[in-house]
Amino acid sequence: MDMNLSIRIELMVRLGQYIQQNNGEWQSIKERAYINNPWFLPEFIDLSLHNITSYFLQEDALKSWVKLYPDIKEENPAPRLIGIVMAGNLPLVGFHDFLCVFISGHKCLIKPSSKDEILIKHLAEKLIEWQPELKDFIAFAELLKNCDAYIATGSNSTAGFFGYYFGKFPHIIRRNRTSAAILTGNETKEDLELLADDVYQYFGMGCRNITKLYVPQNYNFLPLIEVFKKYEYLADHHKYKNNYDYNLALHILNNKVYMSNASLLLIEDESIFSPVSQLNYQYYESLDAVTRILEHNEAVQCVVGKGFIPFGAAQHPGLTDYADGVDTMKWLEELS
Repeated sequence: MDMNLSIRIELMVRLGQYIQQNNGEWQSIKERAYINNPWFLPEFIDLSLHNITSYFLQEDALKSWVKLYPDIKEENPAPRLIGIVMAGNLPLVGFHDFLCVFISGHKCLIKPSSKDEILIKHLAEKLIEWQPELKDFIAFAELLKNCDAYIATGSNSTAGFFGYYFGKFPHIIRRNRTSAAILTGNETKEDLELLADDVYQYFGMGCRNITKLYVPQNYNFLPLIEVFKKYEYLADHHKYKNNYDYNLALHILNNKVYMSNASLLLIEDESIFSPVSQLNYQYYESLDAVTRILEHNEAVQCVVGKGFIPFGAAQHPGLTDYADGVDTMKWLEELS
């Protein structure tokens, strides 16, 4: 099969156009994905798709991205089989790994999460419908056997499992990561509204969601809590509300000081990770000191704030914003 780079880029652009057309077939698939996983609110599915089509599947962006990797040629003379274990915390959270493998000209065998298998399988079927030869390049399986290399995304606990099974092969194994925001107290109302998006979108379940705030001494939380009311409707989601009620009960039983609105608990806690429905915060004395701490924390995916990623942009990664900071395309390039 002649699967040159130009055709691969062309197919990805066409896939982006298909998603944006939002025809009846695709709407039905999205509805099935929501029924299968109630955490995938339609607005969050559409948000993920908007980010994928706007930042990943644009022809100019794809061509500029590929130019960064001179060893990725028009044709891959010896494509490897890459096993991809996908997470299921966000809609199409594993798409970027799939895109990297596809554009680099390798073959992929995908184990999707049961929480997020409907969207990715449909998009793969579309690609094969348009280019039938792709059935030799894209496949799905419950067990990933006989692959040449592996990309596996999961938790800290599953990372050990992945390491045991995939350790003797070339691999990228991803662990738990999350994101933080540094506030100065001089943020505008618009800044805080955008920060609310970084905190609440996808119910806070993504590695790019803000789960920890660093604030100066004597920080006034009232404007923040007021602005966060824009997401109070999430309290109507029974799974989210169950998490909120459970965490609230724990803090009350433990006599823990907390602040809250109807949909979020603000807790002073040193942990950078916080459970669903909770946002941790910590006071700082030196902005430089907290910046250095975050730069050396391997669990941090990104930092939001003035001088860092802009407020509201945490969930808009570009093609080169690799998970865990590991350049997936360079790794695939070196496999060739």
